[in-house]
Amino acid sequence: MREDPLDGELLSAADIRELATALGVRPTKQRGQNFVIDANTVRRIVRAADIGEDDVVVEIGPGLGSLTLALLRTAGHVTAVEIDDTLAAALPATVAARLPERADRFALVHQDALRVTELPGPTPTALVANLPYNVAVPVLLHMLALFPGIRRGLVMVQSEVADRLAAPPGSKVYGVPSVKAAWYADVRRAGAIGRTVFWPAPNVDSGLVALTRREPPPTTASRTEVFAVVDAAFAQRRKTLRSALAGWAGSPAAAEAACTAAGVSPGARGEALSVEDFARIAEHRPA
Repeated sequence: MREDPLDGELLSAADIRELATALGVRPTKQRGQNFVIDANTVRRIVRAADIGEDDVVVEIGPGLGSLTLALLRTAGHVTAVEIDDTLAAALPATVAARLPERADRFALVHQDALRVTELPGPTPTALVANLPYNVAVPVLLHMLALFPGIRRGLVMVQSEVADRLAAPPGSKVYGVPSVKAAWYADVRRAGAIGRTVFWPAPNVDSGLVALTRREPPPTTASRTEVFAVVDAAFAQRRKTLRSALAGWAGSPAAAEAACTAAGVSPGARGEALSVEDFARIAEHRPA
């Protein structure tokens, strides 16, 4: 394999451990931190995300900056959102030392990603991140809801979560994350990631999920109204919609009427429905 002349800009496993030691940083389970220590993996992620000079990338949980540096080599701008005080303070210096000529294309937001309401600089067009595994789904949905300019994404999550996000209706792992992600985007599995590329090595496998923004289903119901139906249907996923949606509709009979009006069998279960089905049911909630 031909050596990349720019590899010196990326962080090696030794660089990461040295930097962590200097900062007194130990990855914590509380924040779902598992740092990527393999340069080949971050290059692979950037390639799979199809990032170019026209892209404004938002990265969640950049950690020590492994993926950040790879993204900056390719993207027009990168905004990283980091909750950890020490990591947030150190990352701009790492970028300035490794990629000084592109440091002006980088912005750091020191905040909890779930509390972000705006980002500095140009509107983000892509989301690329090694998401903290303990909050991966809520963070992903929050960013897609808040920043409609994000047209595509590539995120690394726990393998089981990747399966759920990309699952089609009828799958055993199809559920709330599957439906809500489908509201915003076409979602697919984009590969697997081994445990040894992380420090510390997690006890779970990881997977890449690719997202391409699409228009939500045409519906008179709001996203909040549709998601309320989704939450109700899967809160008791073994029950039929007639039973599972009784609380949402006001009674089993009202739930049956709403399903029938939407062209959905009241005897079906939530796992059989597409996001479009849920949207139609939301339109027929009894007044």
